[in-house]
Amino acid sequence: MKRKCKAAIATGDGNFIIDYVSLSEPGPDEVLVKIKAAGLCHTDYDSLSWGKPIVMGHEGAGIISAVGAKITDLVVGDSVILNWATPCRNCFQCKLGNEHICEKNSPVIAGGNGYTEGHAHLDGTTFRGEPIERSFNLGTLSEYALVKASAVVQNPSQEMPFPAASIISCGVMTGYGSVVNSAKVLPGSSVVVLGTGGVGLSVIQGAKVANASRIIAVDINEDRLRLARKFGATDVIRAEKKDKGLLEAAKAVKQLTDGRGADYAFECTAVPELGAAPLAMVRNAGMAVQVSGIEQEITIDMNLFEWDKIYINPLYGGCNPTRDFPKIVALYERGELLLDQMVTQKYALDDLNMAFQDLLEGKNAKGVVVFD
Repeated sequence: MKRKCKAAIATGDGNFIIDYVSLSEPGPDEVLVKIKAAGLCHTDYDSLSWGKPIVMGHEGAGIISAVGAKITDLVVGDSVILNWATPCRNCFQCKLGNEHICEKNSPVIAGGNGYTEGHAHLDGTTFRGEPIERSFNLGTLSEYALVKASAVVQNPSQEMPFPAASIISCGVMTGYGSVVNSAKVLPGSSVVVLGTGGVGLSVIQGAKVANASRIIAVDINEDRLRLARKFGATDVIRAEKKDKGLLEAAKAVKQLTDGRGADYAFECTAVPELGAAPLAMVRNAGMAVQVSGIEQEITIDMNLFEWDKIYINPLYGGCNPTRDFPKIVALYERGELLLDQMVTQKYALDDLNMAFQDLLEGKNAKGVVVFD
């Protein structure tokens, strides 16, 4: 039996509409999730220009509404957090523990098929009678999402609000995981965070959890710098747009770090021209981390690498969802991760255009679409 539900649909030409899609009953290894909240990030806005119709959204949390015949570890009524980097757990990378770069299922890794392995239900979501893809195999900007069971993680918290849970799916995990899993920030170290949007604030919080002694936030937005202090920054530097490569800001960082530079620097701006900026912020043998997923071609002055500096480009904070999501929830419950406070605005699905305007104008730490 088909289920109709309201969804945000990118039309492939830079626009979107709010309309209805139809969902089949779950296949043997699928679950149907009633979406309660969906976080928003720039990737969702970018999906308007992917050149094809797609059910939008890749951050989300909700309640299991139906399960497939082979599912034994999830039941109707379970509260779950969705995970866009669905692992197969059998490929070369998954067996190494790199589930976030699964070779068979990843929608972003070259060679991946963009769908979960063995997916026999690609027409499970249809729009106007034709199959339609779901963004990152999820499509969380929809009242319901039909997904693989391996794309959800049971939320161990009984009290966590769905808006807070929904932002774990990408932004929080990417920032926190880049600190804890990828860079492995050491206690007592110094950290610089370039860009203090949702991902940057999650990096700041991850650095605080890692017991970094100095956390320096860099941004051009004074309001965001004030927010950065609330989330754990010990120092803030207001950068100027005309500061090419943030070299002047790097001088200020060095003044705060005994003239050497920080131990770690995280780029969270998504501005291609700043892809090399974290290298200017770190000391010799320090680590620069490109968090925001810049994919454009950039030019780097190799002098910035001198000497013995390390530059890494992690995906999704090295996420292992069954390991990391419960850890994040536990930190939230102990008050060590401020997730409710990151949700600075909530929207109805019909107000998605306003939500994107606020996103592009930098008004929110995180905006979230909530469903009844």
